[in-house]
Amino acid sequence: MRWLWFAVLWATPAVAVTCENVDYAGASYTTCTVDVAAEDLRLFHSDEAGEVLGSFDAIETTIGPLSFAMNAGMYHDNRAPVGHYLERGVEKMRVVTSEGPGNFGLLPNGVFCIQDDAAWVFETLDYVARRPACRDATQSGPMLVIDGALHPRFLAEGTSRHVRNGVGTTADGDRAVFVISNDPVNFYDFGTFFRDFLQLPNALYFDGKVSRLYAPTLGREDIGFQLGPIVGVLDDEDRR
Repeated sequence: MRWLWFAVLWATPAVAVTCENVDYAGASYTTCTVDVAAEDLRLFHSDEAGEVLGSFDAIETTIGPLSFAMNAGMYHDNRAPVGHYLERGVEKMRVVTSEGPGNFGLLPNGVFCIQDDAAWVFETLDYVARRPACRDATQSGPMLVIDGALHPRFLAEGTSRHVRNGVGTTADGDRAVFVISNDPVNFYDFGTFFRDFLQLPNALYFDGKVSRLYAPTLGREDIGFQLGPIVGVLDDEDRR
C-alpha cells in the first residue's frame, strides 16, 4: 500500500499541490507535496508596512488566496525569525551557525531554500559553503534527515512527543513535501517518516506545539498562536 500511494503521488504532474492524510507506523500524518516549478511557493513574514502577518487569514487578506500554507521556522516573542530569514531576496536575519539552546540549536540544523523552479533543504554549514542563490530561505532545526541519514542524536525511545511539522525535498529539488503529524510523535518517528516512507534525502524540522497547517482541499485551517515565518503557495490567478 505504501508503494502504491507513493507511486500515485509522484506520477500525477497535473496536480501541482497534493495534500493527503497518511497513516504510518502507528501515527497519522498530513503531507502536502508542491511541484516547485509549477507553483508560486514562497515565504511570508511581514506586510509592506513591516507589520508581522502572523496568520493564514492575514496573508489571504493582504496578498491573496492560498492553496496551502504552514508555519515555517522558529521565532522570538516578537515573532522575529530565530535564524536566517530571506524573503524575495531581502535578508531579514543572518545565518546562525553556533550551537545553542532548544531544538534550533540541536546541531546540525538547516536552511530551507526556495528558488524560482526548485527548493532544497541544506544543512546549515553546507548552505554557508555553497551560498546558493535562494529567493526565499528560512533556517530552523534540527535537521531531520541529512543525506539519507537521521539526525545522529535522535533516539527511537525518545519520550518528548508533540505534534510536529517540517519539510523535505527531493534529490533534484523539483518537489518539496511539507508534513505535519496529526498525533504526538518524537523526533525519531518524525524523521523516519521522511526518510523511510517519503524516501527524501534531506528534511528539516520547522516546529512543534505551535505547528499549524492550511490545506483547503482537505477542509483544514488550523488556528492558534500567532506565527512568525510562514510558507505557502498562492493560487495561480492571484499571484502578485
